Amino acid sequence: MATLLLSAIGTLVGGPIGGAIGALVGGQVDRMIIGGGSREGARLKELSVTTSSYGSPVPRIFGRMRVSGTIIWATDLVEHREKQGGGKGKPSLVSYTYSASLAVVLSSRPLTGVGRIWADGNLLRGAGGDMKTGGSFRFHSGTYDQAPDSLIAAAEGEGGCPAFRGLSYVVFEDLQLSDFGNRIPALTFEVFADEGELFLDQLVAGVIENVVAATPLPGLAGISCEGALSDMLGQLDPAYPIDCDVSGDQLVLSREASAPLVALPEAAVSTADDAFGAEQGYSRKRLPAPSARPEILRYYDLDRDYQPGLQRAPGRPGLGQPSGTELPAAMTASDARRLAEAIARRASWSRQTMAWRSAELDPAVRPGSLVTVPDQAGIWRVNEWEWRESGVELGLWRAFTAVTASTVTDPGRSNPPVDAPLGQTVLQAFELPGDGAGNGAGGGDTPLLYATMSSASAGWSGAALYVDQGDGQLQPLGPGMRGRAVTGHALEALLTASPHLFDRTSSPTVQLVADDFVLADATPRQLAFGANRALLGEEIIQFARAIPLGGGVWRLEGLLRGRAGTESAIANHAAGDPFVLLDGIATSLDAAMVGDLPSALITAIGLGDEVPVTSLIACRGITRRPLFPVHGRRKTGLDGSLTLSWTRRARGAWTWLDGVDSPLHEQSEAYEIALGSFEDPVASWATIVPELTLSAGLLTSLRATATGQPILVRQRGSYALSEPLFLTILS
Repeated sequence: MATLLLSAIGTLVGGPIGGAIGALVGGQVDRMIIGGGSREGARLKELSVTTSSYGSPVPRIFGRMRVSGTIIWATDLVEHREKQGGGKGKPSLVSYTYSASLAVVLSSRPLTGVGRIWADGNLLRGAGGDMKTGGSFRFHSGTYDQAPDSLIAAAEGEGGCPAFRGLSYVVFEDLQLSDFGNRIPALTFEVFADEGELFLDQLVAGVIENVVAATPLPGLAGISCEGALSDMLGQLDPAYPIDCDVSGDQLVLSREASAPLVALPEAAVSTADDAFGAEQGYSRKRLPAPSARPEILRYYDLDRDYQPGLQRAPGRPGLGQPSGTELPAAMTASDARRLAEAIARRASWSRQTMAWRSAELDPAVRPGSLVTVPDQAGIWRVNEWEWRESGVELGLWRAFTAVTASTVTDPGRSNPPVDAPLGQTVLQAFELPGDGAGNGAGGGDTPLLYATMSSASAGWSGAALYVDQGDGQLQPLGPGMRGRAVTGHALEALLTASPHLFDRTSSPTVQLVADDFVLADATPRQLAFGANRALLGEEIIQFARAIPLGGGVWRLEGLLRGRAGTESAIANHAAGDPFVLLDGIATSLDAAMVGDLPSALITAIGLGDEVPVTSLIACRGITRRPLFPVHGRRKTGLDGSLTLSWTRRARGAWTWLDGVDSPLHEQSEAYEIALGSFEDPVASWATIVPELTLSAGLLTSLRATATGQPILVRQRGSYALSEPLFLTILS
């Protein structure tokens, strides 16, 4: 009896078929396809990490896949030292970062390109080819004439540098490791090897010769072969059953659905005692249902960044625990569901078997052929073939008709890292009064300097901050906060209004840096607790309502003006004034490093910046500048004298409590009073109390030359003079 069980080559290890193929196409097939007496391929697994072990197999990549690769060359870690601080008796901080250069091999088959790269699960390189951290990247496709990499050649020398021909690999040069704990991260790569639909002959090309396998593999976007070809074909067999034909002078591999149909002749009767269906010439039976029906397919999901996915065959579930098929290939959820349905139906239909006796010897009817049977429905596959005296006896299995209907399937939710352009940095540096928040007490002696950084792109990854103190040298201030601050600019000049009243008239419009930025409304109680503070130009405002106008443009309504001692900036607005929401996303700057020069430039350098971004410091000196007095009063005495008085304020004391005197926050209380102007006064006085009395005689002499001139007062602080307060007109 000569029985040939023709399924996928991976299931035909050893046995008669191994000998038959060896006899027809030589021992080469035995060694390269059949292999030894056991088969074990790569199982579906969570994405593995980059290794550098000797003897690690280099896979052959087909289509598009996500692979880990193997490190084949690397330099030692390069240490970078950066010193910050240390001025005016303060301790210095020395920080160390590291970089490395390395080469990672991806495939032993040429690749057409590399897409995204993940490092510790985060994007290191986007789909557009942009690196998300410092360093450069080069790709070598794996051709047999590729030249050595320039970096490896420089490090190893011309005589000791291989070109790694036939291996596709990438090289990272000076990859910054600060984002990965100053170590080489676990890398995975999205790679592309073939365009369009995959065919079976692509999988066997270069492994065996004299083979015909021009059969498409629909739905298969990519697969990685890490072992013998028989292992990979065996893994494909449940979803893509492959027939092997060795009857001619070539090895023909084809999918069962692609074989031509052959019509069987009428069944032949038999008089033998042990013959089946003696009077009919055939017999049918149905095999028992398996204890575990194959209903589940696990695969790598393209829509979920190649993470393992699972699809179930539709329909009524079978009895018992369903079994699963692992297909370590990349595909969409819809294709995986279609294959899962095909696997389940094929297992169910193949339970129908038939024994058929034919009196004719047809060379076209051989194991693996698809046939039709007279007076029997369906298509049948020849599984066994035996030549007897009474005729040719065929063992038939019911063949499955492939699922062709396309069903849109949800791959499930995932949380992929944002892949957006790095974007250019938008920088705004400023100084804030008092405690820097415009609320509470605590005006200090150290300038409160801040820098906010933002970008129009959600992929912006931060920037390093430096200061240029006027000599052109950049002194490091450390990294800025990674979060994008809500910044923008005014589209028109903000109108002048009183700082003592709720401004219901002004409604400025601001253009935010990014369209995805959002401003919120605030209740009066929330405003009282400091909500919606923003720096517009050099004035701190609060807004009650924010109305989106589209395209990142917002209209602000219900304003509180001149907050935190910025009343003097109310009348100094212009179109294009920078807008910064004071929501805590700002980087505090070291005042000692920045220095006291008004011309000092804060500089930001990010990965997406072609040139450094600079900003002058807005509101310079406001932290240590005393607030100008308020509540100016005049009183004329019975003797003709004039008494001028006012109420002082203290830096950082924004809450006025009844019966409580705010702390001074100055070394001493002192005031300067001028008649005319402080730059060119007609007369001036100094006092240490918030009051000044001018005698009647002095007033008479002053009126002779300065009638109509204003009388102004300002507080003299420990570091600066306040803005002047108008008291009265000399009359």
